Amino acid sequence: MAPLQVAQNSPFEAGGDHPVRCPFCGADDDRVVDSRTISEGRAVRRRRECLGCNKRLTTYERIEEVPRLVVKKSQSRQAFSRTKVLDGLIAACQKRPVSVEQMETIVDQVEKQIREKFDHEVPSVFIGEVVSAQLKELDPVAYVRFASVYQEFADISEFFQELTALMEKRDIEDVR
Repeated sequence: MAPLQVAQNSPFEAGGDHPVRCPFCGADDDRVVDSRTISEGRAVRRRRECLGCNKRLTTYERIEEVPRLVVKKSQSRQAFSRTKVLDGLIAACQKRPVSVEQMETIVDQVEKQIREKFDHEVPSVFIGEVVSAQLKELDPVAYVRFASVYQEFADISEFFQELTALMEKRDIEDVR
């Protein structure tokens, strides 16, 4: 496996001290107000305060890894996108009692499993299965929404079959 490099999305570029300007006033001087590890210690979130205008901003520092390619059903390939997975979750969880933090945790789990099981290419089916399994436990309605897109339900009968299976599982669990 290739060595890891630190990718910094912060006021100082990796390997140098070239400050990034404040997005509000353009000043290049700030101070760190809060710093926390996130994503199971694989990233650092920093709250910063611009010393020019006193506004706050958030930066993230993540380990830059060898990019994974997602192999789609058509056999085309594209770079794995954490944002794309999160966008799919946001759509599925719209108007559901699922927090952004819970969705981020699901994406963290997807990334973790990809790192553990694949070196360079990951089938899109694997990503869909991991997200589906996590959503099924978290919120059945969000799961059905996600599954209807991911599994490409052709008609209402396929949708109904998935709902029936969920309801049967729920009835079995209620008996326990």
